[in-house]
Amino acid sequence: MRVNQTLLEEFVFVGFSVYPDWQVVLFVFFFFLYLLTLSGNLAIMALTLVDQALHTPMYLFLSALSFSETCYTLAIVPKMLVDLLTKSRTISILGCGLQMFFFHGLGGTNCIILTVMGYDRFLAICNPLRYPVLMTSTICGYLVALAWTGGFFVSLVQTTLIFSDSFCGPKLIKHFLCHMRAVVKLSCLNGAVIEVIVTVISVWGLLGTFLFIFLTYVFILSTVFKIPSAEGKKKAFSTCASHLTVVIIHFGFASIVYLKPETTERDDTLMAIPYTLITPFLSPLIFTLRNKDMKNALIKMLSNKGVLTKSSCVITIGGQHQEGSKVFTLKPVV
Repeated sequence: MRVNQTLLEEFVFVGFSVYPDWQVVLFVFFFFLYLLTLSGNLAIMALTLVDQALHTPMYLFLSALSFSETCYTLAIVPKMLVDLLTKSRTISILGCGLQMFFFHGLGGTNCIILTVMGYDRFLAICNPLRYPVLMTSTICGYLVALAWTGGFFVSLVQTTLIFSDSFCGPKLIKHFLCHMRAVVKLSCLNGAVIEVIVTVISVWGLLGTFLFIFLTYVFILSTVFKIPSAEGKKKAFSTCASHLTVVIIHFGFASIVYLKPETTERDDTLMAIPYTLITPFLSPLIFTLRNKDMKNALIKMLSNKGVLTKSSCVITIGGQHQEGSKVFTLKPVV
């Protein structure tokens, strides 16, 4: 039982105040990183929506992941940016509970969607003939709904456990967000027990989804190695490379956050940056830069917007160029 039994009504983030000379620099860096993250994820969602060629399970799951990651960053980054420019880094008990619920719920949703994407690749490579039957648009919708339900159900259980207890001083959260392990340390009575429970749930959730993905890739690799042609192997690997890269980054950074031993507030703050900021930034880059279909969809959308122009009237440098029945305008660069 704590000596100081003053019940808290708000928390104060320690956050990046441990780096007082870097506040403005960090704000500028994180702000532009956030803008790039939003732009990348919104671009994926827009391309998947407008391009019929991308209306396949793989890209629908990718769009769902982009939407989830957009909401994920929205739950933490705006508050963090405001705190970098203000001395008052407070958050109410209710606000902390809501942030924790959405942050961990969306994080769990991301894990499950990545697992579903691995299952989709498993069916496409290991059961190609039955794939259209096993992965219909209806089933895709059910799997995405399952991912959101599962992620937020686990988060609801953990958040309810933590906020079922009262909180006593000191009111400092040694983090830049309402992270479970940081908040539960401020519980008045059952903090140690609750911390063990929520940590076990988090670890089992991470390990369970990662092991499922690992097993799918065991079967995928065993099937790919049986493909006789080198071109067939290369094509199969190319469909999995981006997903596997994101899985390694996502679960690698998540394991650092949830499986690391006790550290100082400086270490907690730094270790959380890759999982909360870098991973959502890298995911759209990896899925688009290495994806030919996404590049073609982007070129098509830019063409439709008039960036790449096509007309029936030709004015060229030195004459006309005609291809088939269509004539393209070649404009000099000014």
